[in-house]
Parts: sequence; C-alpha cells; structure tokens
Amino acid sequence: MSEWMFRRDAIGAFRFVRCGFDAATGVAQLVYAFDDGPEMVETVTVPGAPFELDGARGQAVERALRLLHLIAGVSYYKAAVPGEIRIESYAIDSDTAALLESIYVNGLGEFAYRNGLDLRARIRFPVAEGADAGAAPALDLSTHALVAIGGGKDSLVSIETLRTAGIEQTVTWIGGSQLIAACAARTGLATLNIGRTLAPQLFDYNREGAWNGHIPVTAVNSAILVFAAVLRGIDQVVFSNEHSASYGSIIEGTGEVNHQWSKGWAFESAFAAHVQRRIAADLHYYSLLRPMSELAVARQFAKISHYDAHFSSCNRNFHLLGERPANRWCGVCPKCHFVFLALAPFMPKPRLMGIFGRNLLDDTAQTAGFDALLEFQDHKPFECVGEGRESRAAMAALTQRPEWREDALVERFQREIRPQLDDADLRIEPLLELQGEHRVPAELWSRVRAHFAA
Repeated sequence: MSEWMFRRDAIGAFRFVRCGFDAATGVAQLVYAFDDGPEMVETVTVPGAPFELDGARGQAVERALRLLHLIAGVSYYKAAVPGEIRIESYAIDSDTAALLESIYVNGLGEFAYRNGLDLRARIRFPVAEGADAGAAPALDLSTHALVAIGGGKDSLVSIETLRTAGIEQTVTWIGGSQLIAACAARTGLATLNIGRTLAPQLFDYNREGAWNGHIPVTAVNSAILVFAAVLRGIDQVVFSNEHSASYGSIIEGTGEVNHQWSKGWAFESAFAAHVQRRIAADLHYYSLLRPMSELAVARQFAKISHYDAHFSSCNRNFHLLGERPANRWCGVCPKCHFVFLALAPFMPKPRLMGIFGRNLLDDTAQTAGFDALLEFQDHKPFECVGEGRESRAAMAALTQRPEWREDALVERFQREIRPQLDDADLRIEPLLELQGEHRVPAELWSRVRAHFAA
C-alpha cells in the first residue's frame, strides 16, 4: 500500500469505501480511495454530541450520511476523473444515481471546461437491483431553521427576513472563517459552526498533477446541513440563492457553463425533492431568496445598516478580517465589482464608499472587470455574480444619478455602451419584481412575500 503512487491518467476507479458516524462525538467519517491506493478520510463534526437517535431518526441519519458521502466525494473524484465509480459498503437506487450524475456532471461544468474534459459520458454511478428506494417517513421534526451564512449580503437578508417573520433559527456555517463567525455573532442569534476536514492526501495529489478546479461546493454544504438538521431534529435547511444563480456564462463555441450551478433552481428542486423522498418527508430544503434577482436582494440589504462593517462577499480576501474596510474587500475581483454595482442604485454613495473604502466606478483600471459583468466584449465571469442584464440595468440607473454619472466607468457606459443597447432592456424596475418557482413553505411565503415586495 505504501508503494502506491498517484498517477492521474493511469487510475481506473474511484471508490466510495464506507462512511460512519459516532453519535457520542458527533464526528462523521467519509472514506474514499482510488484503485487500491490509500484511504482518503474526510471528517465532518456536528456540535451537540452525544446524540440520542431513535429507530426512525437513526435510519434517517444513516440515509443522510450516505447522501453526504456520495456528494462530498466530488472533491476527490475530480482529482483523476476515472471512468469507473464503485460504491462498496451500501447500494443506491436509480433515482439516487440520476441525482448524483446530475450534480457531478453539471456541478463540475466549469472544471471540465477549463481542463478541456468531457465528463458527460464518463460519470456513471452504479445502480444495484433491490436497493432501498422506499419513501422516507415524517420524523416529527421541530419547527426551526438551520440558516446557512456565508458572510455576504444574501444570507444576512434571509436571516433578517426570517427574524421579521418570527421563525426560530440557528445561524450555521462550515469551517473556520473568522469573517463568517463575526457576521454570525453580529446577528445575536443561536449559532452552529460545523467542522469539515478534507483528507490530507488530496493536497498531496494536487502537487502530484491531479486535475484541479471548481466543485459544486453549495451541493456539499447542502448535504452537510441536511445531515445536521436530521441529527438535531430540525425541519428546515435554508440557503440564500436568488433566481439569477440559475443562469451561467455563455461561452462561444461551448454554450452555457454555470459557475454556480449548485446554487441554481435545477439543483435546489432536485435535491430538495430527493431529501423529502428518501431522508425525511417533513424536512424542507429551500432558498428563501429564490424568487428574487440579485438587484432585488441588494435593495433589501440596503435597508439594513447593522452589518456594514462586518459583511463581505469578496472571495480573494475572505480569509482576512481587519479594522479597515479594505481588508474585507480586495476591490478588484468580480464579486467586489458586482456587489458594489448592485448596491449603488439603492445606497447613499458615502455609505457604499465607506463599506468598500474606495469608489470602484471611478477607477479606469477596473474597466475590463465591469465590462465582463455587463457582458460587453466578454462573457460573464466564472463567479457568483448576477446576470448581465442586471449589471446593465444598474449601470443605466446610475447614469441618471448626479452623484454617480460623472464617475469614469458610469460616464463611459453612457457614452460608449448604452447607445448599443435597447433602452427598454435597461429598466431596473422589472428586475425587482418577485418571479419564478421556489420551494419556500406556503405559510412562510405568505408572510415574507409582502416584506420582499416592499
């Protein structure tokens, strides 16, 4: 075993070896391997142990653990993308296999595009005849929400909306981010920090030539929170993905590639339905913001000043937490560009510049970055940003504001880009209307709809 070496292109199989959970410690182990190589062991730690698990709850925990094992395996599978997948300690039915193939193929879409790979014919999960496909029972779960917080504006809008609606909630995150912990503490609500430790071999394999790139991390986090909800007897897992997340970047010669596929409606609807069919009939997984555009979310966030000095959506500086706003916003990445642009129509200019520490729209060095958001001479960035039409509408709105219209990039938009566009497509009002499908429970939706529309 010790002589086994990682040779990416020679690997034939990816193995889901086993998974287990220790109710006394709250530690789940997810075990994987390539061919006959060493076991890769990931751990997920849910605070609150020891857990008392009765018969039906215990079975639901086991089903949720297996689903987590299968979805989290995407982090390891992508290192070699072998043509064979084995599941060694349990069996899955055809519906589960179809869900997983969709998550892996679509969730690895950007990864495949960047690496020049075609995964569509390669990823096949083995289906076993007679695998348990029975309907999951209701578990009499408590009315309570585990709300995923990422440190950005979207999850904070969800948290404050649920607070207004009177929903008991626990603000939940995975990993050790100081910034997220500070935002969670700022809510004043109960918190849950789940630990996740990747298998160390993965980092070794990366140094030895593994395929690398973006994975559907929201799918993994969703499976972790569903597992935690069943453990803790909670009936709602709430994310904060808006309908803009369902639309990807249009690549000439390739088609649509969605960086945030697992934040989109296709994933949410399929995953939520599977959870209710196979894990717990009364467990609701949904995005509270699904009927909203990014601009509509930005408008809601602008009404809340409580988090101005604490939130950040910047991926590059996400690990940094300091006293100066510049430490929370790098100011040059697509996320910084988009959040600044999305908030500008709804927030006083001095407040927005206080959050970011600078005016990004008066910096000509940022021209190419904003052009990509506008889908002008470039495609939408591979980032969790809004649609091009949202960015164009926001920029058009700023051309009508005296405090913004003389800034370099706003003035350039008005002079060079707007004449090429149809004014009817630049109206911001239609983008603020609630629209599209969602899975928010009906009774809750009746309470929050008016709040969102205001």
